[in-house]
Amino acid sequence: MTTTTEAKAMKAAEAAQAVIRREKLFILDVRNEELFNNWKIEGVGVTAANIPYFDLLDSVDAAIELLPRGEKVLVVCAKEGSSRFVADALVEAGIADVYYLEGGMKAWSEHLEPVKIAELRDGGELYQFVRLGKGCLSYMVISGGEAAVIDSMRMTHVYEQFAEEKRAVIKHAMDTHLHADHISGGRMLAEHTGASYWLPPKDAEEATFAYAPLENGTTITVGGINIRIDAVYSPGHTIGSTSFIIDERYLLTGDILFVKSIGRPDLAGSAEDWAGDLRETLYSRYKALPEELVVLPAHFGSIRELNENGSVSAPLGRLFQTNEGLQIESEGDFRRAVTENLPKHPNAYQDIRQTNLGKLQPEEEELREMETGPNRCAIKEETE
Repeated sequence: MTTTTEAKAMKAAEAAQAVIRREKLFILDVRNEELFNNWKIEGVGVTAANIPYFDLLDSVDAAIELLPRGEKVLVVCAKEGSSRFVADALVEAGIADVYYLEGGMKAWSEHLEPVKIAELRDGGELYQFVRLGKGCLSYMVISGGEAAVIDSMRMTHVYEQFAEEKRAVIKHAMDTHLHADHISGGRMLAEHTGASYWLPPKDAEEATFAYAPLENGTTITVGGINIRIDAVYSPGHTIGSTSFIIDERYLLTGDILFVKSIGRPDLAGSAEDWAGDLRETLYSRYKALPEELVVLPAHFGSIRELNENGSVSAPLGRLFQTNEGLQIESEGDFRRAVTENLPKHPNAYQDIRQTNLGKLQPEEEELREMETGPNRCAIKEETE
């Protein structure tokens, strides 16, 4: 019998399913300590340890001491090479069930996991695309052979392939606001498919490209059975931030309201000016909406925000009872909460904003580097 001395590859999609299913998974991360502390694979069933690659070149004994018996082990690095070396060494040392992450953390960052949210009226469907590696959420509405994509990531091929599988043509690409944590794929998706690209004009005054103005009260229909997407002006995270109500049941809040927190108003350098807009949106505009609307945000801050099926959502009424950002009675206290002691900015956020305005045209590898790390769009980072 031949004994293999090579570890097995695990694709990002397999790792994502393990996280969503809350399976036990031990991760040995061999990046340097700073990178590991800044951004790592997390999950309810995940246990992670960090030993830098260079500390394992001569011997993997230090890693072996940490490994749980009878549990799947996934070795992770930035691009794949270092983790594959360490994983192979562990197999040679007799450790069973060892994998390395194919494509490394870059592949993890770019993976999108589609989750079905609901059947809409008259046969339509709503899907959420979960980017576990960055805490980003995007959406697709499908109806009558047409599709609309909201807050698209730059991995536009995922949406195009998914729409093709569903026998739908993408007719609309929409951004709730000018993103500062990731590269929008909306404009590229529109170029690839001939779709209309919708963007709030107050966020796009410096845009170098043509777009369809997304303004308060705009109604976009998808498919012959007329699934409605209604735009609701909701400034605060940006001055143009716009929410969507889909099928009169689902509220896509962009980066204004999350399940555990609220959006930060400082990424365009206007925190003091926009704090009042943010409070008005959350405490007046949203408060006036039906509390049974299901909130679908554009980001999440902790893996614990995922529901059992891997989606991120919550009824609006419940969030007014449980979300700390919606419990601040004093306007002064609210202003301090959204302008002081905020988390670090997202990586390269200024360059990302300029790229999303069309002012910068980075190469693909530079785009990847710009997006490295968590989204950090909320006023408070989740640590649990």
